[in-house]
Amino acid sequence: MSGAATADLAQAAADLGQAPADLAQTAPAAPPAGLRATARIHAAADGRGGTALPLLAGEGPLALRRIRSTSGAGARDWAGVMLVGAMSAPLGGDHLTVEATAGPGAHLALASAAATLALPGRSGEPARYDVHLTLEDGASVRWLPEPLVSVRGSDLRVRTRVRMAPTARLVLREEQVLGRTGEAPGLLRSRLTVDLGGRPLLDQELACGPGAPGGWDGPAGLAGHRALGQLLLVEPAFAASPPAAAVLGEFAVVTPLAGPAVLVTALAPDALRVRELLDAACRTYGR
Repeated sequence: MSGAATADLAQAAADLGQAPADLAQTAPAAPPAGLRATARIHAAADGRGGTALPLLAGEGPLALRRIRSTSGAGARDWAGVMLVGAMSAPLGGDHLTVEATAGPGAHLALASAAATLALPGRSGEPARYDVHLTLEDGASVRWLPEPLVSVRGSDLRVRTRVRMAPTARLVLREEQVLGRTGEAPGLLRSRLTVDLGGRPLLDQELACGPGAPGGWDGPAGLAGHRALGQLLLVEPAFAASPPAAAVLGEFAVVTPLAGPAVLVTALAPDALRVRELLDAACRTYGR
């Protein structure tokens, strides 16, 4: 600010009987650093055995495209949506949100066109990526995004929240890759919470990379692997016939949950092997 402008400000403050410092305290706060963007999706049964999309709205890097669903038998009854990255995100300081609701009897298949790269930003603030899924009576949702890659120097916090009716069905996949080829990872913190009929079904948190609690890459953690993933299947039929606990390989396990659900967890040297393990589990336990 020039000397003349400073003098004018001081004179204006004096005319108002207010000190320049007081004016500074009442100045509007600076806008938050980083990009804010939300994608909103609503799926509804169309009354003819199919699913309509009365709401499909994306912002910034979260572009949405309707696609033909290939989700198992009766795929034509499903509405398919592809999340297409329109720009590089999330950078440090960004806050991206995906909100999807499947109404009673609706069937929604969600996917992403490419891997998500968590990148460092100029502000030094962490990036945030939130996913909120709501499944009403008789609804089905498949959330099968491509892997999330934690790039060196990045700091990303992922939060996935699912609220389900007791008669709803869910297939949810998460895959994380620690760094690009030959690269150290950034800091990644991820939490997944699922409520079924208003009661907690699953609440788990993962932290890995520089700044994570000690031991994250040790024998009790990732054991030196660079890729990890999990597949959650919630199926009302599991209440009567739950899958048994099983080992799918040296670093992949099937864990029945205290509810009509099963969780498959896998570690591998790379994203391709993680995908192979989770796809095999989906064919075995998916409905």
